[in-house]
Amino acid sequence: MAAEDRSGDHTAPPVATYRIQLTPDFQFGDVVKILPQLSALGVSHLYLSPIATAMAGSQHGYDWVPSRIDDDGATGVVVAEALGGLTGLRALRKAARKKGLGIIVDIVPNHMGIADPLQNPWWTDVLRFGQYSEFAEFFDLDFSPANGVQGKIALPVLASDGDLTPLRIDDAGNLVYHDKVFPTTPGTAEPGSDTTQAHAAQHYRLVPHDSGLIGYRRFFAVNELAGLRQENAAVYYATHQWVIDLYDEGLIDGVRVDHPDGLADPVGYLRQLRTDLGPAALIYVEKVLAPTEELDATLPVEGTTGYDQLRIVDALFVSEAGLVELTELHEMFTGATGDAQWLHDTAIALKRQTLATTFPAEHARLVRAIRDVEPDLGLTAGAVFEATGELIATSLFYREDYPGLLRYFASNLASLATRRPELATAVTLIADATASIGESSARLAQTTGAVTAKSVEDCLFYRTARLVSAQEVGCDPGHATMTVTEFHEHNQRRMATWPAAMSASSTHDTKRGEDVRARIRMLSQIPQRWMGTVIEINRRTPPPDALTGLFLLQNIFGIWPDDGLPTPQWFLRVHAYAVKAMREGALHTSWTAPDAEFEDAIAAWIDEVTTGDNAAALSALAAEVDIHWRAEALAHKAITLLGPGVPDIYQGTQWWEDSLVDPDNRRPVDYAQSTDHPKWELIHAALKLRADHPDAFGVDSTYVPLVAEGAGSDRIVAFGRGIPDREVPDVVVVTARFTHSFTDDVRADTKVPLPEGDWVDVESKERYTGEASISDLLADGPVALLERRKSRRKK
Repeated sequence: MAAEDRSGDHTAPPVATYRIQLTPDFQFGDVVKILPQLSALGVSHLYLSPIATAMAGSQHGYDWVPSRIDDDGATGVVVAEALGGLTGLRALRKAARKKGLGIIVDIVPNHMGIADPLQNPWWTDVLRFGQYSEFAEFFDLDFSPANGVQGKIALPVLASDGDLTPLRIDDAGNLVYHDKVFPTTPGTAEPGSDTTQAHAAQHYRLVPHDSGLIGYRRFFAVNELAGLRQENAAVYYATHQWVIDLYDEGLIDGVRVDHPDGLADPVGYLRQLRTDLGPAALIYVEKVLAPTEELDATLPVEGTTGYDQLRIVDALFVSEAGLVELTELHEMFTGATGDAQWLHDTAIALKRQTLATTFPAEHARLVRAIRDVEPDLGLTAGAVFEATGELIATSLFYREDYPGLLRYFASNLASLATRRPELATAVTLIADATASIGESSARLAQTTGAVTAKSVEDCLFYRTARLVSAQEVGCDPGHATMTVTEFHEHNQRRMATWPAAMSASSTHDTKRGEDVRARIRMLSQIPQRWMGTVIEINRRTPPPDALTGLFLLQNIFGIWPDDGLPTPQWFLRVHAYAVKAMREGALHTSWTAPDAEFEDAIAAWIDEVTTGDNAAALSALAAEVDIHWRAEALAHKAITLLGPGVPDIYQGTQWWEDSLVDPDNRRPVDYAQSTDHPKWELIHAALKLRADHPDAFGVDSTYVPLVAEGAGSDRIVAFGRGIPDREVPDVVVVTARFTHSFTDDVRADTKVPLPEGDWVDVESKERYTGEASISDLLADGPVALLERRKSRRKK
């Protein structure tokens, strides 16, 4: 279903995107009201969260469902009425066009919502008719006789004891288990009939939530989100025709693809999407890249949504010497270093554990798929089980079946065969089974990604506290620092490979907002002061657990109120965050086995460490770094906005913000805040530069590192952006890092040789030529944005 070039229907290449989280309380019409402000800020594209119909009351839209749209009962996907419907989207598009703004929407191909089956007609049909449902091929279902429930669909919803006594039949003939309602096969569950017999007659089995049985692929370990089979053309068009139609009508300019790594064949999927939307459509992928991984060059997309660039810019502002002292502090309090080797070893152990406890059903399906390739080989399931488990645990990537990563997969196979010669035959079978795209290769890749996400980002990053700002999606806390030279080299590679990729600072999935991370990163510049504060607080108020206390203290410091007076709402947020963090880390409490006594003890400790002398100690430290973290937050923002790529601004981050992990980072934004704000003004100035010099920031532009000289040269980050056929850039950015000890004397002794020409600061209007001192360049603020002028005049 090829699409012609429809570029005339859509806006120009993006200058910057602005991510908006839509909810039933913030709809398309509400977005229209803030368009003047966003246009004035300088963004070029709205970047909307999912807009398809979702589960009733959904606050995020990732649990989307098909909606009934025809009188004859046919189903399909439609724009959510809870957000304003298609009429509201059309009105938003019209208003946005008047402001020169494009629209990108978030689409979710990997999964859909099934929390309430009756809200999802496709899932309802599957539960009623099992493998005979017309939608059975839509979902990645396990009907194998060896699936643990005799080939039926296992639904893990019961209590651990598996007691079906609470099960009842409602007046509509549905099976009801507490607040969960399940449709039934016609004629099998009449009101008043025996519930046990009715349950036995269904195409599904309700099983204990911790039984390790599940009859469908999920989004990671979320039972309420069922995986889809986009490799099936019928499924693809049933779930994407509405997106194609929106694009053809000119209502959207592109898409952000949520979690393509979950698909059986992400490369094939993205190629089909590009074919159907056409060459002018913007396509971004939410891809978490490992530190040593590059986005596969064969993908027909603009690039990632920017976690990879977030990692690079964040690392630039972490002091290596300070990180060494924070390592010592971490070991002093927890007994573990939290360094790269510890993280590597712990990640492998956690992946083994997660595979065994959270994904045993997925692992079993993978083993069956591989053994089915050569069923007469005589190889035991145990050998394949062990070999695949080791491959998953030791993989460095979310999945290794992208064309550019196949060499790593081959190396991993060879290494396993060498380390474990008793598994050599199993390794050979795995290599043969995954040599081409198919069920074996897909299941291995999908399971690897799910295990990695749940083990590392959603567990390990809550089990260590050396520097929690580096424990972020796509980041590498084991190697949390970067030299200026390394930073420039990375940016030059990015310009050569993915110049149109997004550059993010905060997203709806980051564990801490950009400003919270900026304040926490300051601890690497004042490790001794932080160590003294922690020792002082722990002496007065010992935590129930040393690691949990150290972890939470850094986060509390990151969002500590400027006036030192936490509000009741602040306490609610911190307590809610602490519960989520503890349960994700799962050391003393968890989602499946919560320990109320431990959680209550931590809650009481939080109240004690945020009042009295402890609060005074936190306030003193926060005041000491206040001017510096704000300066470095602005420096971080300027680099993200004007470096290679398309900057993405998360809602509300044009002002200072103190968000923690979701749902905290999805709170409503107060758009009535003043635009007379340092962050708003910096973003406006930077985006105006991008708009005024489009060729200097386009996909064919140049990135020119500028090397500072003098006592503070390693603290200066400076670069130019320009056009290849010009000898000098059109724009220069100069800013600083490690500002806490960047004294006036060192500033005065540090200079930046500017490119040839006459340079004017866009804010102060000061002019510079040749060698400029940092004292002058940064006299009026932490960032200098310079434009090249034809005239020349020395300051």
